Parts: sequence; structure tokens; C-alpha cells
Amino acid sequence: MPEASANIGVVGLAVMGSNLARNLASREGNTVAIFNRSYEKTETLLSEHPEAEFVPAATYREFADSLQKPRTAIIMVKAGRPTDAVIDSLVEVFEPGDIIVDGGNAYFPDTIRREKAVRETGINFVGAGISGGEEGALLGPSIMPGGSDESWVTLGPILKSIAAVAEGEPCVTHVGHDGAGHFVKMVHNGIEYADMQLIAEAYDLIRRGTGKSPAEIAEIFAEWNTGELESYLIEITAEVLRQVDAETGQPLVDVILDQAGAKGTGAWTVQTALSLGVPVSGIAEATFARSLSSHPEQRAVSGDLPGPEDEFTVEDTESFIEDVRLALYASKIVAYSQGFDEIRAGAAEYDWNIDLGAISKIWRGGCIIRAQFLNRIADAYQAEPGLPVLLTAPYFTEAITRAQASWRRVVIAAAEAGIPAPAFSSSLSYYDGIRADRLPAALVQGQRDFFGAHTYKRIDKPGTFHTQWSGDRTEIEAEDTH
Repeated sequence: MPEASANIGVVGLAVMGSNLARNLASREGNTVAIFNRSYEKTETLLSEHPEAEFVPAATYREFADSLQKPRTAIIMVKAGRPTDAVIDSLVEVFEPGDIIVDGGNAYFPDTIRREKAVRETGINFVGAGISGGEEGALLGPSIMPGGSDESWVTLGPILKSIAAVAEGEPCVTHVGHDGAGHFVKMVHNGIEYADMQLIAEAYDLIRRGTGKSPAEIAEIFAEWNTGELESYLIEITAEVLRQVDAETGQPLVDVILDQAGAKGTGAWTVQTALSLGVPVSGIAEATFARSLSSHPEQRAVSGDLPGPEDEFTVEDTESFIEDVRLALYASKIVAYSQGFDEIRAGAAEYDWNIDLGAISKIWRGGCIIRAQFLNRIADAYQAEPGLPVLLTAPYFTEAITRAQASWRRVVIAAAEAGIPAPAFSSSLSYYDGIRADRLPAALVQGQRDFFGAHTYKRIDKPGTFHTQWSGDRTEIEAEDTH
């Protein structure tokens, strides 16, 4: 029987799991047990990284015996049935008080289900969102764990040891109970979808409007990355646009098929927002843009549909590029505002005590959407923890005020030129909708009452009403059927 020498274990040694195990092993105080269904991967990791001094196991029983109590294991396997299979195997060899952590991209309702089932055995189950990709897993990710308060006592110091550090603070916090961690990671990914789509639209508008090459646009993005748009995604966009394809000599972006993939988290974010009644239009349009790109058969038969007759050209290149920069910044603010609205609504629905300011802080390093202005989001929630709309915080109101005219010019230019800019456009529409004194929803309620007797409320007196449309059209008080 192996000695219980490891304080943390990793199950699943593909790239993410291997990198996370190496990260853990590199931190003082950690001894890492490793297990993979195929022992060949365990042997490979042992031979390639002897400095890590991993504690290998060939069976789940050996793995459990190698862990100090309370045993703590992080699962890094494919979401869905593979995760359930590993959980079942660990439950067989773990004891009450031990901790199982799912570090994959699980759908949060699955995490809620798993936590409830595992809790009945006395074992703690933690759903932890881990962002940063392969590099983040190795060097320091942003980590969003849920789970019980009891599990955080043991798990917190371990996760803090491996997390990215931003301004002296580890990018990890106890998000909330059961599925809270994976919920927040899901919304993080939704914001990521919007951010990426907005950057792509900015690139497309500049290229089509100015005729600049990808390499020239790379320099524009590099310059933007020195200012208020500073972020990981802007940084890597410049790198991608600089890259030249070795085989053809063309810009790599020009030889990549224009069909964007997706792994489901964007769709989950939108579906969940719909169920919570939270508008996340920027995230939704970014998700739909990927879907549209992935239907080449429809695009092939639609290429001859009529569009604008005039060719799109920009007279003042410098001013147009600055307009696009400001439109990008304003739309980015909307994406984050919508994302934090969804987190707030999810916390209320599932009874999670989520600190929005703390979430913005742990996203400052390690994760894909890390950006300079996350500090400003943290400041906004520190000043007003119950802030109902992030856009209304003074910093962001001032930013939108500066950007508004440019934002509108860019959306107009895109529409007139026939260039799709769904994330820019929907973000502006959301902004105008949320600041509107009165919306046409009054007419929608009238329509709903006409065809379905769904009732309505009035602005001038309390109560719920219905007009007898098929009768004498008198108004009567009615039971609320909204």
C-alpha cells in the first residue's frame, strides 16, 4: 500500500490535466498524486518531468491511498459521461470529508446535480471553473470554485498556490455553493464570445473600409493594447494578424476557413439568460455569428442576394479607425455589463452569495478575458455593491459618453456598407433600450392581451386589466397572467 504522501491529486492527464499537475507540483508545499485511465499517459508525464516528483497510481484504490486526508482530487476529463464515471469511481474509494473537484467545463445544472448526489455520501464535491487554456493551467489560471465552506478550508490554500496573481492578489475566490463556480465560468466564456466577435467586427470594418493589410491592422491593435483597450484578446489579435502562412506566403488569417467553432458555453450562457429573463444580446449575437459562419451551404446559395451598390470606402482613415476603437470599447463595456447582470440574476435564482467585485478581480489575470478595465469594474462594485447596471457607474458612463457618437457612426457605416456587425449593432440597441424612457413593449402587451387575454397593467392606476376585444371592448379587472 502506497504511503499517503500527496496533499492533492489530479485525475486525467491530457494537456490541461498534465499542465495543472505540473503547476501544482511546482508550488512549495504541494506533493501531487496523478492517475489516468491509461497508465501510459502517467508514465509519459513521469518520464518527461521527473523534477515534479509525482506520486503515480495505477488504480483508483492506489490513488486514494496515496492522498493525505481529507483526500483532495481534481478531475480534468471530458465533460459529461466521462466526468460522471470518474466521480463514481472516486466515490467508491474516498471517505466522508474528502473532496472531489471537477475542473472541467461542466454545465452548471450538472454540477448542482452531482454536488447533491455526492453530498449524500458525506464527500464534498466542488465544481471549479478554470480559465486560461493550456498556458494558464501551467503558469497560473483564473479559478472559480464553488462547493461547500468546509471544502474551501482545505482547497483554498492549494488553489491560491497555483492561481495567477494580479496586483499581488491570487486570481481565485470561493464563488458560492454547489454550481456557482461553473455558472460564473459559463458567463465568463459568454463574455469571451462577445469580446472576440467585437474584435473580429472591428478588424473587418477597418480592413474593408481602409484597405489596410492584416499586418498593418496588427499594428493598430498593438497600439490599442497600450491604452484603455489593453487586454489579452487584443494582444493575441495583433499576433494572429501578423502571422504569415509558410506555405502560401499569405497572411494566415486569409487562409483560415471562415467557420468559427464553439464548444457550447456561449449557447449555455444565452439559454440560461433567457430562462432568467436577462438580456445578453451582445453575447447572443456573438454566438449566432459563429452559427451563421458554420453554415457554408446556406451562405453559398445566398451570395447573389442584393446589397448596397456603392463600394465602401473611408475618406478619413485615421478618424474612422478611432471611431472603431471607441465603438469597440463601448460595446465591450455592454458585454461585461450584461454578463454581470446574468451572474447577479443567477445568484438570486439559485441562492448563491456571489461577490461581483471579487469576480472582476479574479478575472484580471490568468483568464482569457483579462483586461485592464476589470479594475474599474471592481472599483464600481466596491463603491456600490448593489449597483443595478454596471453602465451607470461613473467611470463607464463617462466612457460611453466619449464613445457614443463614434459608436453610432460605426453602426451606421456598417449598415450602409452591408458589412455584418451584429455585436456592435445589438450592443448599441441594448444601450438605447435600457436608457429609454418608454419602450414599445406597451404595444406588445396590447397585442398579447388581444389574441391571448394575457392581461396588462396601466401607468395611471394599480391592478391588472383585460380589454374584451371580441365583445364590446370595455376594460375589466382581471387576474394577472403575465
